[in-house]
Amino acid sequence: MILEPVLLTRDANNSDLRGNRSPEARLEEAIGLSAAINLNILQSGVVKVNNPKPATLFGEGKVAELAGIVASEDLDLVVIDHPLTPVQQRNLERRLKTKVIDRTGLILEIFGDRARTKEGRLQVDLAHLTWQKSRLVRSWTHLERQRGGAGFMGGPGETQIEADRRQIQDRIIALQKQLEQVRRTRDLHRKKRKKIPQPVVALVGYTNAGKSTLFNRLTESDVFAKDLLFATLDPTLRKVTLPHGREVILSDTVGFISDLPTHLVAAFRATLEEVLEADLILHVRDISHTDTDAQAEDVKKTLTDLGVDAQTGAPVIEVWNKIDCLDPAYRDKLLTEAGAEGPVALSALTGEGIEQLSARVDAFMAQHDDILTVKVPVAEGALLARLYQMAEVLERSDAEDFVTAEVRVSDKQRGPFRETYASFIQ
Repeated sequence: MILEPVLLTRDANNSDLRGNRSPEARLEEAIGLSAAINLNILQSGVVKVNNPKPATLFGEGKVAELAGIVASEDLDLVVIDHPLTPVQQRNLERRLKTKVIDRTGLILEIFGDRARTKEGRLQVDLAHLTWQKSRLVRSWTHLERQRGGAGFMGGPGETQIEADRRQIQDRIIALQKQLEQVRRTRDLHRKKRKKIPQPVVALVGYTNAGKSTLFNRLTESDVFAKDLLFATLDPTLRKVTLPHGREVILSDTVGFISDLPTHLVAAFRATLEEVLEADLILHVRDISHTDTDAQAEDVKKTLTDLGVDAQTGAPVIEVWNKIDCLDPAYRDKLLTEAGAEGPVALSALTGEGIEQLSARVDAFMAQHDDILTVKVPVAEGALLARLYQMAEVLERSDAEDFVTAEVRVSDKQRGPFRETYASFIQ
């Protein structure tokens, strides 16, 4: 059973405290999250909560009603799409006589199911343990027993709950050390990439916005992509050749979601650092979704939490995906209004609009380029060959003793190029 609590304020409109999107849309998302790990959903609904109870969140009458539904349907799990305190979770499990998890617990289950690489599993384990540590609230009787004291002093010793919490903390510290090693390795990889001319373009967006499908379309890869929340967890990088021959590195990242717990963002920081180091960010939006504007705000909030903002972060181009799901008139309107500076409307599934996106990225990368003319002696064969590796040759004319070429040099290659061809630049 999936429940979407609506916590009402005391104003005249009786509005929801989480009012950036409708309760029905949030319930639909929670159902999608549950379907992502193949849960069989028998009951779902929106529950209005006028006065949240510290012990159970819901009132006594509603808890009794839910207990009756759980018993009659023989339900194994109740998902409450709202943060629960450890006490609320424990009390609800006792009253409903079944397992209860909140939104964070559900997302962690999905992440645990999706993680494929060692790094992904480390990040999931860290997030899970950090969450679990706060849940040690004597849910089981063995946590209330005392151990004997050590040494001559005797005394009550430590409780089982303290021992369990200490073991979890030791494991958290060990995982943080391993993830720090992962972060250092990623730093080394990024430093190596900075020595080569390819800039990095990162895909970000709400989960299920179509990032991996777009990634596959642009790179001609076969990264797992499905109409599923959090289909992709582990980051992937591929080389892409743009229309004028320029090469960039495209990075696919984990999808964002509303109300993402801060410790989850912290655990996946090693992955999301690819976004921090990007030269350009493509914010992929599911423009056909009814809550596309609210989803865009959630993505921007998460980027801000990571330290990416309009002043300090990489430039962002909005990509309005899934135009194939729109009615023809609205789709044509979007395609007509998409100018040189605004969002790029496309369908990653059908390929419509992909050429415009590639051209837009190409134009962005070219705006800081130098256009230079070099005159290289014919005898300097190695330098002539390297010319094509370090720059884009726009025009070339061959004479008996010299080759004259007009070249476009990227911002990243400007220093090395001028150093190599200093005596040949006209």
